[in-house]
Amino acid sequence: MISFVLFSLRRAWQGFWRNAVMSLAATATMVLMLVLLATFWVMLSGLNAGLQFVEQKVEIVADLRPQASPAQVEELRALIEAKPEVASVVYVSADEALARFRARLAEQGREDLTSYLEYNPLPASLEVRLRDPRLYGDVAETLRGSPIVANVQEIQKLVEQVLTVTNVLRTGGIVVLALVGLTVLFIIINTIRLAVVARADEIEVMRLVGASDAFIRWPFVFEGALVGLLGAAITLGLLYAAGQPLGRFMFDFFRVLPLQFGALARDLVVIVLGAGLGLGVVGAWVSVRSYLIR
Repeated sequence: MISFVLFSLRRAWQGFWRNAVMSLAATATMVLMLVLLATFWVMLSGLNAGLQFVEQKVEIVADLRPQASPAQVEELRALIEAKPEVASVVYVSADEALARFRARLAEQGREDLTSYLEYNPLPASLEVRLRDPRLYGDVAETLRGSPIVANVQEIQKLVEQVLTVTNVLRTGGIVVLALVGLTVLFIIINTIRLAVVARADEIEVMRLVGASDAFIRWPFVFEGALVGLLGAAITLGLLYAAGQPLGRFMFDFFRVLPLQFGALARDLVVIVLGAGLGLGVVGAWVSVRSYLIR
């Protein structure tokens, strides 16, 4: 068994370089597809993390009118808190809102110009956290109907926008990857088919002396696997070379999101190797099978 595997590997290596131009073309196309796959996976991971983060932060913020009395505010807070879809209601005074705004400016390293204002422009508000982000309609309508509410901000709309962008990119990315994947598969099939045709006489002699289809097929399958593994290795090398600048960009871009970069790197290695090896083996298997069943 070991001798058969070593024989198949040696024949695969010889076949790869015997048809070097087509083999390198297949490898280059494989690299292009795997780079697109890795880029798509990184983008989708970031968008999914962003969607999860925003969904966790879903709340309804009701800005209160300046003339609202403490009794009116407490009555509205109790009314909203009694709803089954509401998890909590927090009252934020105008002074607390201004303190939060100044703290955000300090975190971002931006200059605080609020000290030059003659009065606090930020209103008091009620922050309503929901048990289910999708059940926000009744709460929002109740707040809008209150005479002490000036404005209602729904972060749910942001969730819907992020979800729309994620779905569009996911669908577009899958379509592009499918087209490139079919192109890679087509090139690999034709590369192996050329190798099979070039060795038709040799294969015929092997069949005459009793060689099984498996004995003929596996060197070509290993050759397809070699194309896939070489393409995956080059792709991982390119990703490693771009790892530091890409990592800094992603850390800055997704700083507030719960994205695990260690898991992302592991997933990329598995996906790139799996896709490269899978496409190479499938392409070679289809090509040789179509020849052997004739």
